[in-house]
Amino acid sequence: MKEYTAIVMDAEKHSLGESPYYDPRYDRYSWVDITQGRLWTMTEGRKTYFELGQPIGAAIPLRDTDGFLLAARDGLYVYRDGKADCIKGLQEVYKPYWRSNDAKADRSGRIWFGATVSDEHEPEGSLFCYDKGEILCMQENTKIANGMAWSKDQKHFFFSDSLEYAVFRYTYDAKNGTITDRQVLFTVEDGVPDGMCIDAEDNLWVAIWGGSRIEKRSSVTGELLAVVHVPAEHTSSCCLAKKAGSVFLFITSAGDGLTGEYDGCLFRCPVEVPGVISDFAKV
Repeated sequence: MKEYTAIVMDAEKHSLGESPYYDPRYDRYSWVDITQGRLWTMTEGRKTYFELGQPIGAAIPLRDTDGFLLAARDGLYVYRDGKADCIKGLQEVYKPYWRSNDAKADRSGRIWFGATVSDEHEPEGSLFCYDKGEILCMQENTKIANGMAWSKDQKHFFFSDSLEYAVFRYTYDAKNGTITDRQVLFTVEDGVPDGMCIDAEDNLWVAIWGGSRIEKRSSVTGELLAVVHVPAEHTSSCCLAKKAGSVFLFITSAGDGLTGEYDGCLFRCPVEVPGVISDFAKV
């Protein structure tokens, strides 16, 4: 089994860093601090944030502009030019104490997003999909809906439900955007599975919350192939980036309630295999 060690990429600490993206169109990194309600972006020599005023579970780059789709507590928002507009309220979908968690776009631009609860409630939620103005429930009765990825041939969908301590594999119908045949691909010990990405060889890279690591797993067998050691306890998500011929993992973490030197920082780790083409949100 191969082992890597991530290094600090940016030392500013975030309460709950999540939803990392690298957008090669703009040479731009982005991520959110969920509990602070901030969308962060970083380009060469410049780092800025936009504050929504409520938790932001994820921010997906838009297909046709340099803006973002924000999955927030009470709705889905489009952020462009320093302003966020709600395109779909979630009050009729979410319970009052739910908020959005992780979100990804599939190759058709559909927006997949999970719901979770605040700490004072028992874990519950569901996985949803927003397509052509409608919201569909794709997986009911999740505990903490989290990381998502699709296989290169678009025949399988992967989803981590953190407090099931498992990553699930589904059969995916790319034309209709449906998932069936849920099976446990693998379970995690010493931590819980959080955000994930997939590489061009169809291997998953899964952040292990509470485990100070990223695990590389086969998307076919679930076999553990490699470990990325991260100097932060709560690794939350990762994405693969390719820049100037080099491939690396861009990793977020959470620092709330922790005292480690690098808890809540951003990290990077050189790896060998690039990710699949980024999928952008279509609104």
